[in-house]
Amino acid sequence: MAMRPDDHRRKWDRDEYERLAEERKREEIERIEEESKKKKGPPVKRELLKTRDYKVDLDSKLGKSIVINKNTPTSQSGGYYCNVCDCVVKDSINFLDHINGKKHQRNLGMSMRVERSSLDAVKKRFEQNKKKMEEKKKDYDMAARMQEIAEEEEKLREYRREKRKEKRKAEEMADEAEQSSELASIMGFGGFGSSKKK
Repeated sequence: MAMRPDDHRRKWDRDEYERLAEERKREEIERIEEESKKKKGPPVKRELLKTRDYKVDLDSKLGKSIVINKNTPTSQSGGYYCNVCDCVVKDSINFLDHINGKKHQRNLGMSMRVERSSLDAVKKRFEQNKKKMEEKKKDYDMAARMQEIAEEEEKLREYRREKRKEKRKAEEMADEAEQSSELASIMGFGGFGSSKKK
């Protein structure tokens, strides 16, 4: 800054301030580049999206009450806890949305891309599913048939028991009627009933 005696205004050295501005701009650009390198880092190779090999448990806490205080860990507090993302979701629909969402899948190490299927892969999958269905049919048919046979045998046993009980009751009723008629004839009564006919 130079002041001349004939001029009362301040004078600035433009070259010096332009140089300072360029240095500041250069430093800012370098800082931004360093931050972007730190954030990005090497590109992460993520797995392709694949199906779940476990059953999602939505019914275990259904209809149960839990006492929650300030010392209760988040995994045991109300709602559905995601241990991958360490968060609690309040209802089942939002929990399903969360575990199918991008953030959860990224935390699992998967991208949201699906593997492209070839014709051979689709044919193999159809064959596998066909074999599984046939095996289930055979197992189910055999197991179901055995169960039906066991149920029929149990019904037959129950029916025979009921028949025996009815036969015994009928014999006991006949014996009682015979005994009561003998007693009435000894005492001289015609019967204990009234003259009305039912």
